[in-house]
Amino acid sequence: MKRFNITVNGKAYDVAVEEVSGSAAAAAPVAAAPAAAPAPAAAPTAGAGEKITAPMPGTILDVKVNNGDSVTKGQVIMILEAMKMENDVVAPCDGTITSVLVKKGDTVNSGDALATID
Repeated sequence: MKRFNITVNGKAYDVAVEEVSGSAAAAAPVAAAPAAAPAPAAAPTAGAGEKITAPMPGTILDVKVNNGDSVTKGQVIMILEAMKMENDVVAPCDGTITSVLVKKGDTVNSGDALATID
């Protein structure tokens, strides 16, 4: 039995793998247990608070807020173009924008931090 640490979507798992010979029946499944994740690499200076992330890969068409702006839950803070469609990125809660991490024209991947709100 060999043990491996595997990271999937940013979450680390400790996995045990058993090598089975070609004539043997399938081995019983082994449950994967979450492992202590290593510290993620530092992103562009994100402010304190809740991160607002890209829901899908695309290009930032417009940024409608600046650092220090007050926003309300559901307010459009950015417009993300994905697959020729414009998608509103909205504030998940009331608060103040502590950092805007992207600018108009930036290409982002799903899950990339766009801004933080406190």
